[in-house]
Formats: sequence, C-alpha cells, structure tokens
Amino acid sequence: MSNSALLPEMLDHYRQVEESKRLFGGAGELERVRTQDILSRYLPPAPATVFDIGGAAGVHALWLAERGYGVHLFDAVPHHVEQARAASKEQAQHPLVSCSVGDARNIERPDASADAILLLGPLYHLIERADRLQALKEAHRLLRPGGRLFAATVSRFASLLDGLSRDLVSDPVFVEILEQDLRNGQHRNPTHRPEYFTTTIFHHPDELQQEMQEAGFQVERLVGIEGPAWFMSSLESHWQVPQKRQLLLELLRKVEEDRSILGASAHPMGIGRK
Repeated sequence: MSNSALLPEMLDHYRQVEESKRLFGGAGELERVRTQDILSRYLPPAPATVFDIGGAAGVHALWLAERGYGVHLFDAVPHHVEQARAASKEQAQHPLVSCSVGDARNIERPDASADAILLLGPLYHLIERADRLQALKEAHRLLRPGGRLFAATVSRFASLLDGLSRDLVSDPVFVEILEQDLRNGQHRNPTHRPEYFTTTIFHHPDELQQEMQEAGFQVERLVGIEGPAWFMSSLESHWQVPQKRQLLLELLRKVEEDRSILGASAHPMGIGRK
C-alpha cells in the first residue's frame, strides 16, 4: 500500500513499535530464525534476484544480501525504508540493490524480473480480499516462470493463543477483539495499545491457500513459522540454552507442515511457484 493508502492506525502502530528490534528478542526472534531457516531451504541459490515486498527495516533483506542475493526492498512505511537504506549503507560490502516506498499491489518493476518474492507483511494489512488478490497477482506478474513466492499471514487463532498465554483475556476489551478475530478474522484495536497490534486480517490457513491459488500460484506447501512454541511460557529459558534451542528448532522443522497444528503458529506461510 502506498503511504496514502495506509490507515492512520497502521502508521501510528509502526511509529510506536521498532519492527527491526522486535525480531531480535522473545517470540520475534523465534519468528526471524525460523523464517530464515525456511528461506534458506526453499529459495533458489544466490545470486538470484529477490523482491522483499513489505520488507520493513530490512532484517531479512539484509540477511539475504549478505548471502549473495540481489535484494530489492519495498515497504509502505517511509520510516522503514529510511531505516533499511541506512542499514544497507552500514553493510557496505553486501548492500541492498534498492530500497523504495512501494505499494504491494503495484510495484513499478517489469514483468518476470524476480526469481523469488517475499510477502512477509502486506497480506496482514490488506484487509479486503480483493486487495490481497491484487497483491498476489502482482507478485505473480513480477516473478519469472518457476519463481517462488513466500507469503506470510497472521493466524486466525493468534489472539486466542496470545490472550490465554499472557492473560490478556483478563481485559474485557481484549476479549471483544478476540471474539471478532475468531468470528471473521478482522482484527481491530480500539485501545491503540501496541501490544494489541493494529488493524489486520487474521487468516485461516485454508484461506491463504485459496487466495494464492486464485492468483495463479501452484501452492507447494504451507508451513507454520513458529509452530506451537511462540506462546510457550518456557520459550525464553529454552532459547538461552544452546542444546535446548537446537532441539526446539529441530522439532519445529519436523512439524512445520502438519495441517492439524498449522493454525497454532502465529504466522502460517504459503510457498508457491509460478
């Protein structure tokens, strides 16, 4: 979405929350490590061209550039793009190819110009199905034949699991938010408390598959990024012990495609091929 198309509460949320820092602690760190594990297994080899659409401050884009990929980052939030440009300059030996403010539904690049595309955020905030399909079809246009899409969503059940694990359900307003999430996936936060997130669509995993297929993708797999580990009360203690951390990551890899627990992941991801 272009800056003008972002809803004010979305911009406010990302002014309050440092997205790059979020991915280096707690459940956010699990999300980052698992996302990069999945990408390392299913991306084409470097020096493939990758479009990171909705790439925020560039955490994944910079990691890929270090590994020899040619990465172009696009994000709807100008502050994120400025952060990514600054971080790219600091990574002078492996910079990003470009950083642009962009609309996931209309990326100004030629047809068939990317080997892989990351959509690890836009599908959250495109709350209308028609807009999500437009973004997915745009990714399909941009990919070369055989190219892969990595599309992440927020689980329909994220508020339920988070609310129970952190006792957010003690707040009656949060319970109202949660009930709407479960009813139709349309997450709204009338409190503007950043821990309750912002205006978002929470997908059922089946909906993600349907939308990708409707946009023309062959869905190769659906994977749970964090699996059922992100809401564990013992996550931090496990993460600090190298042997336990390694075991946790190995177990999550074993169950990442199990449909019976896919919705327990905070972020289900679809991997599709053009």
